[in-house]
Amino acid sequence: MQPGKVDRQPAYVLHSQPYKETSLLVEVLTRDYGRFTLVARGARRPRSDLRGLLLPFQPLQLSWFGKSELRTLHVADWRGGVPQFAGERLVCGFYLNELLLRLAPRDDPAPELFKLYDRGVRTLAGDVQFGNVLRRFELDLLTLLGYAPMLAADADEQAVAPDAQYLCRFGEPPQRVAPIERAPARSCLLPGSSLLAMAAGDLGQAQTRRDARLLTRLLLDELLGPEPLATRELLTTLYALAD
Repeated sequence: MQPGKVDRQPAYVLHSQPYKETSLLVEVLTRDYGRFTLVARGARRPRSDLRGLLLPFQPLQLSWFGKSELRTLHVADWRGGVPQFAGERLVCGFYLNELLLRLAPRDDPAPELFKLYDRGVRTLAGDVQFGNVLRRFELDLLTLLGYAPMLAADADEQAVAPDAQYLCRFGEPPQRVAPIERAPARSCLLPGSSLLAMAAGDLGQAQTRRDARLLTRLLLDELLGPEPLATRELLTTLYALAD
């Protein structure tokens, strides 16, 4: 058996790029081994079995070998069940991928993260409100990474009141405040009703989705730093053109 050989591991391709003359470097998310890079040797050759398989948003089973940081892909099998993405759905899918590429740690076994991503891709493939899927994914990802605040209790450990206003900052519980018109820098103002809806996983109302977007953008911007997300800017442009 080859050193470090792993067989038939559920996986998704997050990103790929050319490597040497005929190969690819493939960033993958796997169920039991987390996120890492594989070399797909000869994958760019016209007759390669891998050429049409290593696509984003397609459930795969991968086998590889090697113990170094750069492992070698051995076999890829398509598991099926998800149609090819196009248009706005495709950009939303790349947004999920970009978040994981920027935030998910490398070589960290994360079955729950894989489950979250798998659910996000399969939900995005259906007849859904895209904003709902993205906000749910962002909130769940922040929770898994340990950066989502408590949404049903405030900084004084009191239950959030639906008719009150709360100031939200990164790394802090919501703080109940008297009604004010504008939030200070690096914070956002949200009604208790939206916080409670988010805590219950209910993003059915448009107002809740808008408030969830304010909160997740605040938290994600703190984690991502000054470099913007390319897919977020593209989605903003698409929505502006649709108005």
